[in-house]
Amino acid sequence: MRNILIERKVTLNRVNLPVSYLTEEEIKMLVEACKRERDKLLIMVLFQTGLRISEALALTPAAIRSFEGRPALEVVGKGRKPRLVALPVNLRMRLESYAYRARIEPRMRFFRINRHRAWQILNEAREAAGLQKRVFPHLLRHSDAIIRLRKTGNPKALQYHLGHNTPAMTLRYLSTLTQEDALRVQQEVEFGGVRGYE
Repeated sequence: MRNILIERKVTLNRVNLPVSYLTEEEIKMLVEACKRERDKLLIMVLFQTGLRISEALALTPAAIRSFEGRPALEVVGKGRKPRLVALPVNLRMRLESYAYRARIEPRMRFFRINRHRAWQILNEAREAAGLQKRVFPHLLRHSDAIIRLRKTGNPKALQYHLGHNTPAMTLRYLSTLTQEDALRVQQEVEFGGVRGYE
């Protein structure tokens, strides 16, 4: 028998847990550690678009669209729900250039690898970059979300961007930023000396 109050409490507690993520500098180190252009692009796509690994591996040149004159990706996410995802201009140019040089047709996948190989690529890049953090495809999605939320301050737009059904996960990103900001504020507090302890 389901206890809705317990389920709701567990969900609320999860919202308060901070989310692990990589900084833009750590992402740059991962990309620079890759030898193959395909691998660099995979990391950039996962990070700069926030796609799930299954969405990224299904990407084709035909998925590149335009929205109000700016590049976007047409993605089919969980539950076969389509959505448009922002695509940075420089990443669009790199993807199209790569497709041309690698002779990837419009309906062919950019990344003709499986999920297991994607994990290996990230682990190899992590080791080559000397990063101590555990790196996996979904961590790049978290990293995109945290950085987008920090720059835009718009959790509803982030929820749509990531294809989340409910705001619960998006609230975890917001909670992470709030906890970090609160700690930074508290670290600025200095106490005057107490006699005998100066």
